[in-house]
Amino acid sequence: MKPFAALRAAALTLTIAASALPALAQQANPLSFNVSVTSDYRYRGISQTRLKPALQGGVDYAHSSGFYVGAWGSTIKWISDGGGDADVEIDTYAGYKTEVGGGVTVDVGFLRYNYPGNDLPVSANTNELYGAVSFGPATLKYSHSISNLFGFADSKNSTYIDLSATFDVGGGFTLTPHVGHQKVKNNSAFSYTDYSLTVNKDWSGFTFGAGFVATNTDNYIGGKGKDLGKNGVVVSVKKVF
Repeated sequence: MKPFAALRAAALTLTIAASALPALAQQANPLSFNVSVTSDYRYRGISQTRLKPALQGGVDYAHSSGFYVGAWGSTIKWISDGGGDADVEIDTYAGYKTEVGGGVTVDVGFLRYNYPGNDLPVSANTNELYGAVSFGPATLKYSHSISNLFGFADSKNSTYIDLSATFDVGGGFTLTPHVGHQKVKNNSAFSYTDYSLTVNKDWSGFTFGAGFVATNTDNYIGGKGKDLGKNGVVVSVKKVF
């Protein structure tokens, strides 16, 4: 998510990130690290790396009380392609996750997307509040920007809502369908929906992933003539230690 490429529009991702935020509260060791390589860093459906590979990594601390903090980073291309001066994204976040009964888990927190030295007319740095409710394999999440969103002018109070699920299909394989909708405040032409279906496989301490990502938009912002929202397949490998 950046002036639309700015719309980091999805790791989990799955690449949260990434970009996807980890299920921190269930780890025996409260401190963990992760490193990954992906063929294309997609966020909310939009490529952040001009459809090229990215190197990613992060650190998380989860307290037994349910509170957690963490940081995660990735190489990117959309800002430099758009005339700015940032080759990395560094996300910092903090939150609280707990089971409230009946198998329902609630997760709330704050997420800051940092683009050091991005030097764009409207800063790409973005602050979001998020809340998620999980039941069984499904998670419904709502994200709300409390600043301009990824370089869009006058875009405070933009929202992203997504529904995903993770199914254990046996043999160390999981299947994760996802659908999300990005609304860009006062920039309705850039609002869109993204979809993905990802298969992950745990093997020898690594997680290998392959997913199909699609959106209902064309996005050429910061892509040097490439459609950053085009349908495509993303493969990745991740290690947590």
